[in-house]
Amino acid sequence: MIKTYGLTHISLNVRDIDTAYNFYNNVFGVVEYFRDENSIHASTPGTNDVITFVKGIKPDNDGINHFGFRLIDPKDINDAAGEIEKAGGKIIEQGEFAPSVPYLYATDPDGYVIEVWYE
Repeated sequence: MIKTYGLTHISLNVRDIDTAYNFYNNVFGVVEYFRDENSIHASTPGTNDVITFVKGIKPDNDGINHFGFRLIDPKDINDAAGEIEKAGGKIIEQGEFAPSVPYLYATDPDGYVIEVWYE
């Protein structure tokens, strides 16, 4: 087994790199650190995790079920839902895995499913 830092990045094919970046910047605070004509690389706040937005047509079956962002405070779940909708996403499910363990599933402007949860 090799030693790694675990899963640290995801690369998404998107219709428009600026629209995708703006959604994740406005909702989750990702920050651009590299850009070329076909992609934007952004880091997530407080970590070295990376989301790369690559210009391309999103495949119908891309193999990605969902990816998640963990809340610091469970009381922020409704604010997260509001920010997602304000940025152009759609809430598809919201509830609790257990008492005081809230979650929601939403789609971004390209249809990728995002989970926001607290544990």
